Amino acid sequence: MSESARRPPPAVSAVGLVAVALFAVPLAGLLSKVEWSTLVDDLSSAAAVDALRLSLVSSIGATAISVGLGLPLAWVLARANLRGRSFVRSLVLVPMVLPPVVGGVALLSAFSRTGLVGEPLYEWFGVQLTFTLWGAVLAEVFVAMPFFVITVEAAIRGFDSRYEDAAASLGARRWVTFGRVILPQIRPAVVAGAVLTWARALGEFGATITFAGNIAGRTQTLPLAVYLALEGRTSLALALSVVLLAVSLGVIVALRDRWLQRA
Repeated sequence: MSESARRPPPAVSAVGLVAVALFAVPLAGLLSKVEWSTLVDDLSSAAAVDALRLSLVSSIGATAISVGLGLPLAWVLARANLRGRSFVRSLVLVPMVLPPVVGGVALLSAFSRTGLVGEPLYEWFGVQLTFTLWGAVLAEVFVAMPFFVITVEAAIRGFDSRYEDAAASLGARRWVTFGRVILPQIRPAVVAGAVLTWARALGEFGATITFAGNIAGRTQTLPLAVYLALEGRTSLALALSVVLLAVSLGVIVALRDRWLQRA
């Protein structure tokens, strides 16, 4: 079949261009409104620095927790023959499609001072998660860890199980097999999942503001600072938006080859 025969019809291409415009025009509008002459001053302001610091601390912390908890979970979902595994997987992936605000309400119901788990935590240990940095980290873990789990589980499922069988026949225990046979082979997926998780945590808004609040210097991350700055400091909101846009584009470029290889 010739190359021209494989091309989509002109009408389909035209519709595709309209779809591209739906993504390109808003981003172009954002960039056109940025006050580039004051960008450095806006990003070096106290509000911006605090938001950047909190975002880095909370997103890196959320990513570390997601990797620590998500890697064993992905292994279980990929290899364990458990009854109800499909239900567990669905439960883990729910935050990916759940409205973030609803996720925040769920976190409040569970971990607030009167919540299912939060009440005994506060009464017995004096631990309060709401309106704290740890609350922001928890909210980000809740919405971001599914991205890590689904990425790594897919890699483990695609790993040739004959290598595991060979290791087992040589007397290697499961943890040794995972650490020395499986993990080195799925490392690119682990890195990609961690980067994707970090980017999702960095951009989290709904669950964070609902559960942890929007407290400057304590829980006000970049997206929350953008939301607040829109009320009176538009140039700061646009400057912080450019930072988040740059991070998003960087993640897409970094993971582009991996996604295209899957396709």
